[in-house]
Amino acid sequence: MKPGYTARLTGVLLPGIFFLLLSGCGYKNDPVPPENVVPVAIGDLRYKLDETGDKAVQLSWSYPVKTIRGSVLDDISAFELYMAEIPLEDYCSTCPIPFSKPIQIAGGQPYDGEARRKAGYEYSMLQSGYKYFFKIRSRTSWWADSADSNIVTFVWFQPAAAPEGVAVKPGDGQVLLQWQPVTSFYDGSALAMPMKYQILRSVDGSSYEKLGEPVEAVEYLDRQVSNGVKYFYTIQSMMVLQDELVSGGTSNEVTAIPLDMTPPAAPTGVTVVQTDVGMKIFWDRADAADLGGYRIYRRTADSNSFDLLGEVEPVYTIFTDSTAKEGIRYYYAISAIDRTTPPNESRKSKEATSRY
Repeated sequence: MKPGYTARLTGVLLPGIFFLLLSGCGYKNDPVPPENVVPVAIGDLRYKLDETGDKAVQLSWSYPVKTIRGSVLDDISAFELYMAEIPLEDYCSTCPIPFSKPIQIAGGQPYDGEARRKAGYEYSMLQSGYKYFFKIRSRTSWWADSADSNIVTFVWFQPAAAPEGVAVKPGDGQVLLQWQPVTSFYDGSALAMPMKYQILRSVDGSSYEKLGEPVEAVEYLDRQVSNGVKYFYTIQSMMVLQDELVSGGTSNEVTAIPLDMTPPAAPTGVTVVQTDVGMKIFWDRADAADLGGYRIYRRTADSNSFDLLGEVEPVYTIFTDSTAKEGIRYYYAISAIDRTTPPNESRKSKEATSRY
């Protein structure tokens, strides 16, 4: 074969090979930018330990519904769950967390009808005296995975029993909780380790939130409440193990409704004036944010007890006693009430008098 022919043949084959390689790479259109398919990081990874002593933890999280660019996701191909377990004696708070290879969990559509889906995983091989870390990522393809989720961590040990004898005492703008100290493990064996207690509160009876940090005392005064609102409480035992807290049992639920028990101040400036239509009583407007009205009382000179004449709304500071009889001296006093049911009533004002 002549050299010139070889050169011409090569020149024909190379463009063809290049075209075949390009057409076989999987792109029929322009490549999709990664930010269009990469899910946002999961931010609500949660855990719940089995309180009966089983070596299990339930993990849960919400499906991501948008990409990092803000577009809507139609499908999650898979989740990747990363775990690290470290013996407490080997744990180093400043060292990198030694996460293992991820556990593959099937994905799916982010919405089940109109509701955002929840995903979960149970790990049931916890080892006593180990500190655990979990994080998760989501994928839409083999090359498009999210950033790490929030990390959840805990120490597993034989759990302490749940607090018992939880009593609740609602007050004015506060709720006092008291319970018995926990002195045993869940299986009933004696527990001699230090204990703390985590107070959990809910306003709907299902979604509980932690109130501050665990406490050592066996009582807790919750002042972050509103009068007239029903609150749900549970107490979780927390065993102190080598400066770590090990979650234990959770008490039975108790409820409380704090009530306003503080009456308004007594009205001042009470005066009485005789008129053709009866005795008119005037007083100064009370300064109370929850003022519900006023009550008007009357007694005669020969009596030490007052009778209730009537009640007026808070916009009024005048009352006419049309039942007063001629020749009798009357004494009048005014009280203020708030909007609580039943209302709190102030002391009676100073008496004011006039003869009809």
